[in-house]
Formats: sequence, structure tokens, C-alpha cells
Amino acid sequence: MTIHRSTFQKLAFSTFLFSLSLNSALAQDTAAVADRLKSVLANQGIEINWAGVSGDTSSMVLEGVIVKPVAEKDGLEIGDVTLEGVSESNGSFVVDTVSTKAFSKTEGGTTVDVSPVVMHGVTLGTEGSTDPMASLLIYKSAEIASLTVKVADKTAFSMENMSVDVTPPADGQAMAFTGSAEEFTVDLSLVEDPKSREVIDALGYQTISGSMGLAGSWQPSDGRMELSQYDITVDDAGTFGMTFDLSGYTLDFFKSMQEMQKKIAEQPEGADKSAQGMAMLGLMQQLSFSGASIRFEDDSLTNRLLEYFGKQQGMSAKDIANQAKAIVPFGLAQLNNPELTAQASAAVNQYLDDPKSIVISARPASPVPFALIMADAMSNPLNLTKTLGVAVKANDN
Repeated sequence: MTIHRSTFQKLAFSTFLFSLSLNSALAQDTAAVADRLKSVLANQGIEINWAGVSGDTSSMVLEGVIVKPVAEKDGLEIGDVTLEGVSESNGSFVVDTVSTKAFSKTEGGTTVDVSPVVMHGVTLGTEGSTDPMASLLIYKSAEIASLTVKVADKTAFSMENMSVDVTPPADGQAMAFTGSAEEFTVDLSLVEDPKSREVIDALGYQTISGSMGLAGSWQPSDGRMELSQYDITVDDAGTFGMTFDLSGYTLDFFKSMQEMQKKIAEQPEGADKSAQGMAMLGLMQQLSFSGASIRFEDDSLTNRLLEYFGKQQGMSAKDIANQAKAIVPFGLAQLNNPELTAQASAAVNQYLDDPKSIVISARPASPVPFALIMADAMSNPLNLTKTLGVAVKANDN
């Protein structure tokens, strides 16, 4: 009996020691993951702090999380953040799911409510890696079910079913991304300015709704950043879209920009910030411009505007359109670019006769350094339209 009791006691004590070592190992693992998250977000200009860490690598929780852009003074309290399915791969931590709870912030009578933010396939890169992408938090997809902005208990803005999908860079390929918001609404009846309210009521846009979509890519090696789609569609109005294409937006540029913004934010109120402003301009010279465009696809907004301005002046919508056609060539003549003036005038005429789409694009023959753009803007601004290859087209012609 004594032997059995002794054996049992030794087994129990061994189990206790094993449990202690296992708990210690799990604590170390969760602490390492939390520290890596903090380090990676710092590289992206985001400071994160928490009150405590609980759970294990199958499901760990960062409690009482506060996040803050490094250039800002105040942080945002988002509460608990849960990391599920943490594993290690070649020195990197891979997290199946990172999610927050719903959170809100009220300031100056305005309240922002955000549903849980969920990210899938999150990678926290290897500490000290020579791979520049290892310093970034990369995820494969993310979604937010809803976001609302309330003013005095009235919903001024809401957005639903926002999502982003990311294809991480591999084998020298660029990182690709797409995103969308299924629906948004804006209550313009809350606008207080009488003149703005008059226009809103006349156009019939007291409440507007629509959707958003974006797509693009980024090449870390040379900083080529291309936004191939950024569309905002307003129902019964039209779609406003823009694109841009630039290079030089490398990780080094991004970090230098962060440091500059931080220094500017740290300056006391009223301090002379001209030196930082000049340094920022110098930093921007590392970028090169390859192209950009602004596009509008009409869905009744143009005719509504023509009718509104016609009533204001006691004229018909057609008379207002003809008046605009006559004014455009004189306005554009100041650019000292006859070819562009003729092209834009023809495009405006075509669009006003049959409003479908109009696009203003800038596509230089080869990438133009921002230094040259700024030099032209200061010394010879009239030459900019030629340097940037500006063109205007209507109705996809």
C-alpha cells in the first residue's frame, strides 16, 4: 500500500511539473505572438497596446486593445482581439483568424459604430528577416459587416458588407488586391447649410445610396503602385471613378513618410513647420507618375443639374447645355494647348448632347518624376498638360 501511495504521489507530482512547464511554454508562445504583432504593426505606422493576454495558441485573446497611428495623439479603444489557429512556419507566425468585437467611439456628438472586424490568413513575418515583406502584416481577406455614423441619434452614414481580398506577392510578382462595399447610405437631410439644402432638395437627393469597388496592385521591389479601379456608384445619379499609377512607393519611402508625419505631429501648436514641409516635398521626389484618370458615368445626375440651373436662370436645360458648350473653349484656351482645347470641347459637346460618360486622363509617354512635375508647376504651369499627356474623351470615344 505504501509503495502504491508513493508511486501515485510521484506520478501526481510529475504531472504537476509537466503541467507547469506546458503552461509556461504556452504563455511564452502567446507572448511571442503578441510581441510579433506589436512589432509588425509598428512597421506599418500603427501602435497597439493591450491590458493582458489570455488563452493559448489555439485561441488567444489580447484584452483591452488600444490602437493608434503613430502620428496621432489619441488612440482608439477596440476592446478584445482574438487570434485563432496560430502556427509557426519558417520563423513566421500564421494566424487562421484575427477578429475584434463590435466597438464604437463617440466624439463631439458623433458616434461611430463598427461591427466585428475579421481577417483571415494573417501572416506575421519573421523577425529580422531580410525580406522587406516580412516587416508587414499580410492577410488574405478581411470583412466588416457594418459601419454606421450617427449624429444626435440619427444615422448620417452607413455602410454594409465591406470586404477586401489580397493575393500576397510571391516569386517576384506584385501583390494584388480587390475590395468592395455592397451598400452605403447617406442622409443628406441632415445637412444644415440652407443653400446646400436647397440644391439637395431640388435634385431629389435627400437620401442617397450606392456601392463601392476597388482593385489594384503593389510591387514591393520598385514600389509600383497601381489603383486600377476606385468606383463610387450613387443610385439614380452616376458612378465616379478614379485610377492612378505611380512608382517609387517602396517600403523605405513608406517608413520615411511615417517618420516625417510623426515629427510634424510632435511639433507644438503654432510652431514653424516649414522645414518639415520642405523635407516632405523632397521625399515626394522619389516618386514617379505613370498615369491617372477621373471618370464619370451618368445615371440622370447631369440632366437634373441642367434642369436645376435652368430654373435658377429662367432657361431650359438645353439652353444651359449650349451655354456650357460656348464657355468651355474660352476657359481651356488659357492652357495654351490648342490640341487639348479642341479635344475637350468636342468631348464636352458630345457628352452634353447625350450624357453617358466623360473621362479626363493623364498618360505621359514615359513615367515622369514628381520633381519634374513640381518644377513645371512652379516655372511653366501651362506646360503641365503636355508633360502629363492630358486627354478628355466622352461616351467611350
